[in-house]
Amino acid sequence: MLATCILAICSFSSVYAQDQKRLTGFNLSNGIAVQGYDVVAYFTSNKAIKGSSEYTVIHQGIKYRFANAANKDEFKKAPAKYEPQYGGWCAYAMGATGEKVDIDPETFKIVNGKLYLFYNKLFNNTLKTWNKEEAVLKTKADVNWLKIHK
Repeated sequence: MLATCILAICSFSSVYAQDQKRLTGFNLSNGIAVQGYDVVAYFTSNKAIKGSSEYTVIHQGIKYRFANAANKDEFKKAPAKYEPQYGGWCAYAMGATGEKVDIDPETFKIVNGKLYLFYNKLFNNTLKTWNKEEAVLKTKADVNWLKIHK
């Protein structure tokens, strides 16, 4: 009995530590990923659709909102498939400078089944630059994200 309790406490502590790491590494707005946009909709509708608080899922400490119950259920089946790359930070900035830069949730690209988000404000649409140098920037972004999110 005591061993079971100790195992449960250790397991909870490990999960809690992982969730805390994700919370500090991810781009969250009031604790919500992708500024409340539905991450499944990027794949199913190929557009950014605002989620609703009615359809919320917390996955490993990160809160996601969805536009409908079907998208919520789809996410719950395979969350890793839908989570944005680089913790939801701007993919271009992650590749170019290794910095965490906020995004415009309506500026996105899906590459090889992965969601990439980009900064797009004040005549600076980083998706355009990403598209010109995607292979190099993606390689650098992957390396930079691993350094940041150890």
